[in-house]
Amino acid sequence: MKIVVNNENVNVRLDVFLSKELDKTRSYIDKQIKYGNVLVNGSSVKNGYSLKEDDTIDVNFSLEESKLEKENIPLDIFYEDEYIMVVNKPSGLVVHPGNGNKSHTLVNALMYHTDNLSESESDRPGIVHRIDKDTSGLLLISKTNLAHNILSVDFQNKNIKRKYIALVEGVINEEKGKINAPIGRDTKDRTKMMVTDKNSKPAVTNFEVIERYKNSTLIRCILETGRTHQIRVHMSYIGHPLINDPVYNKKHVINDFGQMLHAYYIGFNHPITKEFMEFTVDAPKEFNEILEMFKNS
Repeated sequence: MKIVVNNENVNVRLDVFLSKELDKTRSYIDKQIKYGNVLVNGSSVKNGYSLKEDDTIDVNFSLEESKLEKENIPLDIFYEDEYIMVVNKPSGLVVHPGNGNKSHTLVNALMYHTDNLSESESDRPGIVHRIDKDTSGLLLISKTNLAHNILSVDFQNKNIKRKYIALVEGVINEEKGKINAPIGRDTKDRTKMMVTDKNSKPAVTNFEVIERYKNSTLIRCILETGRTHQIRVHMSYIGHPLINDPVYNKKHVINDFGQMLHAYYIGFNHPITKEFMEFTVDAPKEFNEILEMFKNS
């Protein structure tokens, strides 16, 4: 759908205008703008963009707001109380519904398991942070709005610690390193991210070598920020893309398991009791099978 702005709507915020024009909630419109589903004169803009006369707005999303359904999908729950959950997400499971994934997500499974999930965005109840579809490992879930708000602030203040293991291409010579490079949408492919100074956000990844093999390196990654595809983009940026990554290392895909990345540790203060809690989980069988291939090659 294309909408051309007339002089009556000059200087009106983009999100306010579309909310009225399409009869949708501001939060729904803001989400679509954030996802890149709204373009002004062919470019992505922020939700507070001030409209100009003759601006052309491209609306590329369904006008039907989806209703989430409960699905009986098995959950690997490491911890649960009345405020939070810690779950081990398998590789291949999307965290929340979105474009192309309306069902069979972690959110659908959580809704089947409990009626008590925090109200964040309409399609993300309980979700405080995310990991990619093909990344396995630990996720912290909020069951109340109070817990969600406190945990969100803790994430922003870098008080929640997350550690990953990854198998990357090539031998890394240094024992540890720090990648400080901003990440934004790939200008040629909006499903990908890239290191760029344009329309980007700060991103910092620390890594240390666990073990070196003939043509690869097993590393531990500790995030200071949580950008989409952060570890995958940063390691590719320094010339050591993740093994089996179908997006950022297409030449080295072994099977359909996905990138060799596992979120094995999370540590945080409980949002209500303030008790420090930490959890670790072993990598899945498929991860270890690929790892053994590279150990023995």
